[in-house]
Amino acid sequence: MEKRHIISILIENESGALSRVAGLFSARAYNIESLTVAPTEDETLSRMTIATHGSDEIIEQITKQLNKLIDVVKLSDLSEGEHIVREMMLIKVDVPNSNERQEIKRLADIFRAKVIDVSSTSYTLEVTGSASKLDALIDTLPETSIIEVVRSGLSGILRGSAGLHV
Repeated sequence: MEKRHIISILIENESGALSRVAGLFSARAYNIESLTVAPTEDETLSRMTIATHGSDEIIEQITKQLNKLIDVVKLSDLSEGEHIVREMMLIKVDVPNSNERQEIKRLADIFRAKVIDVSSTSYTLEVTGSASKLDALIDTLPETSIIEVVRSGLSGILRGSAGLHV
């Protein structure tokens, strides 16, 4: 049975490391649904969060192959335990009149989004939460009012005191 897995990787903060990980996925025809990378508190390491779909056997193969990469310091399939996952989205919407401005502000409040940019005809909202929350906001807005959507991809962390560290 295929399900979504969130793989968190501590990887050396070196040029080419991201390319090697992405190459591993593409060489084996595995799809990356979401990919985020940023430095950690240790400037020599980056944390990569990959969301992918697959059976437990496929994910086991992926993790074995990832562990063979020299740049990979440590990895964990967050889906195997209690974890928290969030995504950030910027969405620009057309608000040509005051009625639509009020409606967008009301929706922003409901979804705990922030209006981060205002022009005479548009608002840009920032919202953080689960992918389903972000999808629900998009679905709630009139399709014709959406100018642009940018999503960060998933970031995840284990719950409690457990953590991914060297």
